[in-house]
Amino acid sequence: MDLSLERMQTALNDLANPCADVPAVQVVGTNGKGSIACMIHSGLTAAGLRSGLTTSPHLTSWCERICVNQQQIELAQLRQRLKQLQPVAWDHNLTPFEQLISAALVHFEANALDWLVLEAGLGGRLDATTAHPYRPLIAIGSIGMDHCEHLGHSLTAISGEKAAVIGPGAHVISAPQHEAVTKVLEARSQEMGATLEWVEPLPDEWELGLPGHLQRRNGAVARAALRRMNALGNSITEEQIQRGLAQARWPGRLQTLHWNHQFVRVDGAHNPDAAEQLALERRCWNQSGQQQIWILGIQAHKQAPEMLRILLEPNDEAWIVPVPGHGSWTADQLSEICPTHAHQLKSASSIEDVLLSLFKNDADKPKPTPVIAGSLYLIGSLLAEGVLKEP
Repeated sequence: MDLSLERMQTALNDLANPCADVPAVQVVGTNGKGSIACMIHSGLTAAGLRSGLTTSPHLTSWCERICVNQQQIELAQLRQRLKQLQPVAWDHNLTPFEQLISAALVHFEANALDWLVLEAGLGGRLDATTAHPYRPLIAIGSIGMDHCEHLGHSLTAISGEKAAVIGPGAHVISAPQHEAVTKVLEARSQEMGATLEWVEPLPDEWELGLPGHLQRRNGAVARAALRRMNALGNSITEEQIQRGLAQARWPGRLQTLHWNHQFVRVDGAHNPDAAEQLALERRCWNQSGQQQIWILGIQAHKQAPEMLRILLEPNDEAWIVPVPGHGSWTADQLSEICPTHAHQLKSASSIEDVLLSLFKNDADKPKPTPVIAGSLYLIGSLLAEGVLKEP
């Protein structure tokens, strides 16, 4: 990949700069940025404002990545937009992600929107969403270690890549971060003459459409972004913000689904920072010392050993499965690197094999709800194939 902004900026210029005058809130971070973007989009819809949302990755359809007022782009329309973009894409050697963002902006231009909500893909400094010239609001999710091969091998380096999206005079919103991240955000904001707003997690009385205590942190960032829009000419009430956050939906994140009438939890946690959050959430549904059965599919370039050390408690059991279509960690590899957990690890060729094994005996006997995690691609494949269904 040639990760540079110049090609994307030139391509957008050739497309007559779609949506160049529409303000955007750009959402960056390691974890939680999709949830933040989803909640902001839902809040804008509740306030009667027209907005466009771009997210990545998708679970089952590329159409999930481009939405206007909660409506995904239709597949035929997405194909048409991408086909129309091909001459520009070839001229400027755009990556698939850059083509999707270009298609999104063209689609948004045709829909006369009030706001854009742009979730960054990889990093931020060279991300395709950063090519949008009008980003007065920057919302920041939790920043941790991930995509180290592209962004650097320290929190300071990774934070620098993400903080680079902060432009002159922008308003930046973040919940509390690690000390190293905080220093980078403060320094970049001061350098750019940007204002930096720190927010605390929402109190329990706030109803959120996204499950999990961690969403109170993300919800606080979304609420602050929606409030700040009033300083930029909008009129969004607190009641509309509350309604929008309560109506937000974001599949695959701490979601409860069904397999053959059995409950299964799924979460897209795929790095140590997200594993920490999932381990905290586990305390909300398990008593101390209670066994948790994990079903983990983790891509080979991810920090699986560290995730394992974070997630597994002494009584737990972890089935290691492949992520369909991707190189993945195996139980043997993890046993060798994490010998203290080797006795807790089992291997299976698929999620269905694990679920059949778990539920075939003593079907009437209560069992702890298994948790499937490690990759959004894994969860997406299960939903696309109909292995897991909504209750």
